[in-house]
Amino acid sequence: MSITKLPLVALMESIHPMGIELLMKHCELEHMPSAENDEFEKILGKADAVIIRSTLFTEEMMKKAPNLKVIGRHGAGTDNIDLTAAKNLGIKVVTTPQANTASVAEYVITVALMLLKRIPEVSTSLRQGAFSSNAGSLPGQVDRASLTGREANGTRLGLIGAGAIGAAVARLASHLGIHVAAYDPYLDKTKERPFELVDDLDELLSRSDIVSLHVPGGPDSHHLIGRRELEMMPPGAILINAARGELVDQEALISVLESGHLAGAAIDVYATEPPDPNSRLFCAPNLILTPHMAAMTEEALQRMATQVTTQVIQELGQMQSMPR
Repeated sequence: MSITKLPLVALMESIHPMGIELLMKHCELEHMPSAENDEFEKILGKADAVIIRSTLFTEEMMKKAPNLKVIGRHGAGTDNIDLTAAKNLGIKVVTTPQANTASVAEYVITVALMLLKRIPEVSTSLRQGAFSSNAGSLPGQVDRASLTGREANGTRLGLIGAGAIGAAVARLASHLGIHVAAYDPYLDKTKERPFELVDDLDELLSRSDIVSLHVPGGPDSHHLIGRRELEMMPPGAILINAARGELVDQEALISVLESGHLAGAAIDVYATEPPDPNSRLFCAPNLILTPHMAAMTEEALQRMATQVTTQVIQELGQMQSMPR
């Protein structure tokens, strides 16, 4: 009796154990070394599929993988994959576009509320001894120090991009009484939506108390938000970027925070990751910095791992007998 050889899947970064377990039932699995050494190239040369997270996967790497049929992206974006090369080489690319939607949407609402309530600022003040036992009540000291926050109810949220994650943010925000508008030229304007669609980005920026970005990276969106756009936002507004680091001009953001034009910002993604610990970002006032972790919840990691592995297995099953 002949034994059918299992396809080889190369795992370039760790994924949730549920994904590993699923792969091992249907495929041979190899863990790639972190550096591109001889072992890396040996595994790549045998792989029928690779699963990546944030690793760059270039045309050169694809050409070193003559058996490669599928690239599985553990996540929604594909800006770390040379899609043109993959198409030209007949390699299928699969992603998990909605697996982290709820987690990222919750992150956006969480940091928006933290900034509206000025929690990072007042927590730091308290830790630094800014409140005195002989200066009256704590609420009175907060008031006199002009550290009062804002209610979310009645504020205006502007979404730049209103796909799956943006729409999920809109749904959560609406429950808090936040008015939501979005700029997204790719949306069908004839379809009814639970938020207002705005045709002009400048208009959205100029009327939003909170702006949250939900668009892919790439040359067309590099520094989509620069000094001009930041200064167009109302005084005291808030910016949130949990999409791609290159969307925002970092130096311009620091300047408008230092000037006090923006009340605060939250940044989860960076043009260079991790960010330089000596960066001026770490000294900017009222700036929440997190390490690209908006989607890093147990539930989202399970979904991303199982969805990407399921798709890879399905594609290999469909393509196993088809030479490239």
